[in-house]
Amino acid sequence: MAKPIMIQGTMSNVGKSLLTTALCRIFVQDGYKVAPFKSQNMALNSYVTPDNLEIGTAQAIQAEACQILPDVAMNPILLKPTTNSGSQVIINGEVYGNMRAFDYFRNKKKFLPYVIDAYEKLNQNYDIIVIEGAGSPVEMNLKKDDIVNMGLAQTVKSPVLLVGDIDRGGVFAQLLGTLFLLEKNELDLVKGLIVNKFRGDIRLFADGIKILEEKSRKKVLGVVPFTDCQIDGEDSLCQISHNTDNPLIDIAVIRLPKLANYTDFAVFQQYENVSVRYVERAEDLRNPDMIILPGTKSTIADMQWLRQNHLERTIKECHAKKIPIFGICGGYQLLGRMISDPDHTENGGEIAGMGLLNTDTVFSDRKERTNTTGKIICNSGFFQVLNNAEFYGYEIHMGKTTVNEPSFAVKDNSTFDGAYHDNVAGTYLHGIFDSQSVSEKLINALFRKKGIVGCVHATDRKIYKENQYNLLADTIRKHLDMKQIYRIIEEGV
Repeated sequence: MAKPIMIQGTMSNVGKSLLTTALCRIFVQDGYKVAPFKSQNMALNSYVTPDNLEIGTAQAIQAEACQILPDVAMNPILLKPTTNSGSQVIINGEVYGNMRAFDYFRNKKKFLPYVIDAYEKLNQNYDIIVIEGAGSPVEMNLKKDDIVNMGLAQTVKSPVLLVGDIDRGGVFAQLLGTLFLLEKNELDLVKGLIVNKFRGDIRLFADGIKILEEKSRKKVLGVVPFTDCQIDGEDSLCQISHNTDNPLIDIAVIRLPKLANYTDFAVFQQYENVSVRYVERAEDLRNPDMIILPGTKSTIADMQWLRQNHLERTIKECHAKKIPIFGICGGYQLLGRMISDPDHTENGGEIAGMGLLNTDTVFSDRKERTNTTGKIICNSGFFQVLNNAEFYGYEIHMGKTTVNEPSFAVKDNSTFDGAYHDNVAGTYLHGIFDSQSVSEKLINALFRKKGIVGCVHATDRKIYKENQYNLLADTIRKHLDMKQIYRIIEEGV
């Protein structure tokens, strides 16, 4: 039977996912068999497990840190927002249906058995389960029938470490206010506090530690500095532009309102003199070296957005200048002629796409989820530089696209994917740039297009990520009282 430890935060984006990832790797380094767990995740970034089920990307990353394959039991409930008040609900890796937030919260108690079953599966097979909470445990209007924070901690009898974000200010109010709002039985579960994202000389916070411990009667288990590790975050709050001071290559990613799987572009931060920036205003696009249209959970709504704020027109102006344009998943659909949703798979309706590829997409209620490998087949235009490059990636989409252009890739199961024409290409394959042969060929081609001689190389993506997990773990280990954390795990609640 596994021993649990749970990371909860005072609010969203305090660093729960990263600290969970760090603890996963630390425990693995110390010889334990470890698994991550998040009962309910709300995120547009998702990943396909080896058995073709869908979980949040954060839990897939944490599984990598544990050096195990991602499993749907690590994230039994995934909510993918489709509107400001509704989400696609995914249970045990498969689509349950679209629900309004009010309806989901009114009925969420019936989802608890899925959570318990998933947890018990991990409980039987691991030494330690590192559980990640969601948002804040004291959203008072949502606490009833909680299945992700204190309600879950009580159910599985897990001690809790509470994390506050000093970088955003008000860390005393965050931590002490959260503790004040907890019920006595919940407060007893909190075994320690962590101050995260500290900048500067930690000695200057010595009085802060004393104040927190005196007022909370809880031990501060560490003050963690801002950690410079290139590890993917959970959601759009973690999006950052990857810039150098004077980048030679400027890659512009269109920041769609329902942008999904922005982790597709993380590989480019491994390359020197390459900048990735997110663009949401037409005047900010300027003249990049390449434009990427990313995935989206609301393709038709995001096409309307592109049109209304004139980004579509600006992208087409770049196309006329022969600037390469690449679309992934929903971004690939946006590049086509027509997008239709007759069955209200997303929000219904139809709309003309950008017309840069001769393709048409129709949504259905069947979701494609698969891991795949294969080879790019592109014999003309800018992206022919990628011809014969081998790739690995995964697909998560609900649209079927009819292609009247040459296919962009052939998968190992002999099916075709994507399309290309001139300086435009698109594919359903997430993670295609993670393949070293693809990203290196692409970046070198962009350098040559600007007349820059030489050849750039990057570490294999998998090796690079392993190094980053170890760097993260080594840094966090120095700033947490790991002896006390192990004592908390052993004593339980």
